[in-house]
Amino acid sequence: MAQRLIDLAIIGAGPAGLAAAIYAARSGIDALTFEGMQGSQLSTTDLVENYPGFAEGVGAPELLGAMRRQAVNQGAKFEMDEIESVDFAGGRKILRGMTDEYAARSVVIATGARARWLGIPGEEQYKRRGVSACATCDGAFFKGKEVAVIGGGDSALSEAIYLSRIASKVTVVHRRDRFRATEALQKRVAELENVALCMGETPAAFEGDGRALSSIALSGGGRLEVSGAFVAIGHEPVTGFLKGSVALDAGGYVKTDSRQMTDVPGVFAAGDCADPLYRQAIVAAGRGAAAAIEAYSFIQNQGDGK
Repeated sequence: MAQRLIDLAIIGAGPAGLAAAIYAARSGIDALTFEGMQGSQLSTTDLVENYPGFAEGVGAPELLGAMRRQAVNQGAKFEMDEIESVDFAGGRKILRGMTDEYAARSVVIATGARARWLGIPGEEQYKRRGVSACATCDGAFFKGKEVAVIGGGDSALSEAIYLSRIASKVTVVHRRDRFRATEALQKRVAELENVALCMGETPAAFEGDGRALSSIALSGGGRLEVSGAFVAIGHEPVTGFLKGSVALDAGGYVKTDSRQMTDVPGVFAAGDCADPLYRQAIVAAGRGAAAAIEAYSFIQNQGDGK
């Protein structure tokens, strides 16, 4: 397999990767952004209402498309290849894709994260039609309506608290008889009058009329009438191909310092693959830009040594 040599490899083309591509292109270095086959987490949302600069909101595909066009207009290059493994042990960072092998002087990892899903009937059918994995992204669509949150950890209760300010009623569905969330969050949920608990139950199916969600069939035989369902059972960073190459935390997220640097010189990370806390497009974009700036500085400091 031939090996292509580049200055900077950007792995991922979500908000973090696209922002990095824009900044890298403007710096004049030879950068290549790998788009992969999966698409970003943002692409699972229809309308983005909290990205600055769009008074009426913007469709997620339109936002990502505009960012990509901006990168191309600045001179960014893209490759439709899925990076399957890496070797960061030497001076050159080796990336092995499905179709080619690449060597880079520096790398920005921006592979994002994927929500964990339940895998029950109706889930795929009603994604974007009532079933979501992000209350911050999609909660506003359910103002004054009844919704459910599935999960029992900090993420689930945080989503329930957020939605309680928007929805008329929030029902938290959890498979156990007690939550895994912190006591502080449990106390806050208990104090909310429009939050109900459905303990010891698991969703068996999402149901609707084919166009929109209308109910959740429960494992115990009951049914929960809701317009929206938010699956909050965690996220999985797309970092499996990095194990043993950079330091990951217990959840699989890439460890970075405040300048997006990993424990490997010349390797940086940004976006949801390195952020278990915010998981927002604007945060990812900002950190992607920072990672590209740091990568440029690293390359310049290396001189012509390849």
